[in-house]
Amino acid sequence: MDKFNVLLRRLLLFVSFMLIMTACASGAGSSPLGGIDMSAGVLLTVQIVVLVVMLLGLLSLLFVIFPGLTIIWLAALVYGLLSGFDLTSGLIFLGITLLMIFGNMVDQLLMGARAKKSGASWTGVVVSMLAALVFSILFPPFGGLVAALIALFAIETVRLKNWRQAGESTKEMAIGCASAVVARFGIGMVMIGLWLVWLYLSGAWPF
Repeated sequence: MDKFNVLLRRLLLFVSFMLIMTACASGAGSSPLGGIDMSAGVLLTVQIVVLVVMLLGLLSLLFVIFPGLTIIWLAALVYGLLSGFDLTSGLIFLGITLLMIFGNMVDQLLMGARAKKSGASWTGVVVSMLAALVFSILFPPFGGLVAALIALFAIETVRLKNWRQAGESTKEMAIGCASAVVARFGIGMVMIGLWLVWLYLSGAWPF
């Protein structure tokens, strides 16, 4: 959790710094921050590669194996570094960043919510979420999910002394995980949509 919080703060600081710099650049009437000179053909090639990477990241979300939202975010970041950031693209990239952060937490949120709704204790939910976080790092891609289900089942079985009821809470958590896959896929589509809006508003729309 501490590592995630540190990463979150660094991402937000980076995006905030970038927005401040682009705002200053826009106010001064200068060109967008960063970027390199690219011909129309090179720019189109970059856009196609970025879009392909984003679509692969989106498809990977269906298999719960790769951090697809992070892949989409990295593709947008690389495009921004190559094409340059202005105030508009910086704000859009901020939106993409926030969606990526939220989307990477949505599985824990939905899994915990489903388990709590079924009657699981807060202790079971919190411990299972911590187990999901730790074991997803130690044993990707499915270690976190398996650890969360086992932890919740064990805690609720001890608390209730009823393995059937504990199994019901565990089943609800698993359903929450499936719901999270759908939610992350939707978030990924929105992120790609924002990037396409970025292209359109920046005048780099290739179609």
